[in-house]
Amino acid sequence: MQAILGVFFHFVGGFASGSFYIPFKKVRNWAWESYWIVGGFFSWLIVPFLAAWITVPDFLAIIANTDGLTIFWTYFMGVLWGIGGLTFGLAMRYLGLSLGMSVALGYTSAFGSLIPPIYRDLFSNGAQGETFTSMLQSTGGLLVLAGVVVCLAGIAICGKAGVMKENELPEEQKKASIQEFNLRKGLVVATVSGILSACFNFGIEAGKPMAEIAVQQGSNPLFQNNVIFVVLLWGGLTTNLCWCMLLNARNKTFGDYTNKATPLASNYLFAAIAGTTWFLQFFFYGMGESKLGNGASSWILHMAFIIMVSSLWGITLREWKGVSRKTYVTIVLGILTIMASVLLVGFGNSINN
Repeated sequence: MQAILGVFFHFVGGFASGSFYIPFKKVRNWAWESYWIVGGFFSWLIVPFLAAWITVPDFLAIIANTDGLTIFWTYFMGVLWGIGGLTFGLAMRYLGLSLGMSVALGYTSAFGSLIPPIYRDLFSNGAQGETFTSMLQSTGGLLVLAGVVVCLAGIAICGKAGVMKENELPEEQKKASIQEFNLRKGLVVATVSGILSACFNFGIEAGKPMAEIAVQQGSNPLFQNNVIFVVLLWGGLTTNLCWCMLLNARNKTFGDYTNKATPLASNYLFAAIAGTTWFLQFFFYGMGESKLGNGASSWILHMAFIIMVSSLWGITLREWKGVSRKTYVTIVLGILTIMASVLLVGFGNSINN
């Protein structure tokens, strides 16, 4: 039952992440950097603070009393993840929802799901949590690893569909649904994004002492990671704020925030909705992780659900309009393969528990 609950929470989180960019499409006449950072204040500062305040009593005292090294590594992983988040936004601009998320999160899946268990094997003797060695020695662990491989295969199929789309459609048709479509730029930034975005999972691992203190002080274990997210997302906010302010200055777009010629109220509203929806992915990730553990199973489930949902959104929003039947079948096959990986990981984890 714990595994089923964990999978369900990861699905809700994946749905939130796979859907968060949709409200941004409703923002009108603002530069990317303007609506991205407005949404970011909700994603990385306001909503995480509120979530921790509601679910973790005295969370600020826990942070204040945590040793500096733990705070530093949690924050620093957030800074690196923030760079991945920046390039993730660019990947959505250049590749669209379905292809952009598939490529970026493919790298994130592999790095984020396997490095923490490997790290525990190499550097954390006696640490709690799943190790890579223990995964290799159990049926459930081997099924989880098989799920990782199947997920990466599904991502590769989605990427293949994107290349087929690039070769089939004329430039004006590709940009009808994705205005800044650029396969080469998109693949580069999606690769950088995917690798650095895995640092979020490393940040959760680094901040575990804060979560343990929260539980010891009576917090519901279901929400223990919310105190980690506060510090981790400070790092993400730092990176994104610096970059967006730089772009505002370079592109002379500081006026977006007060430009009455734009629909200011709706722009702020949709950016806030996007930012809040984004954070919900990790709110529910934390709940799922509390049931499954912060190993390959949690991370791959989270990534796979995001890819599945975003790919379905891409089809719904007609990002694949005009492609051949072969290309359309290829993207659907990629989505189904990712869904199969979710079932493998969920079943493997249920055996372990």
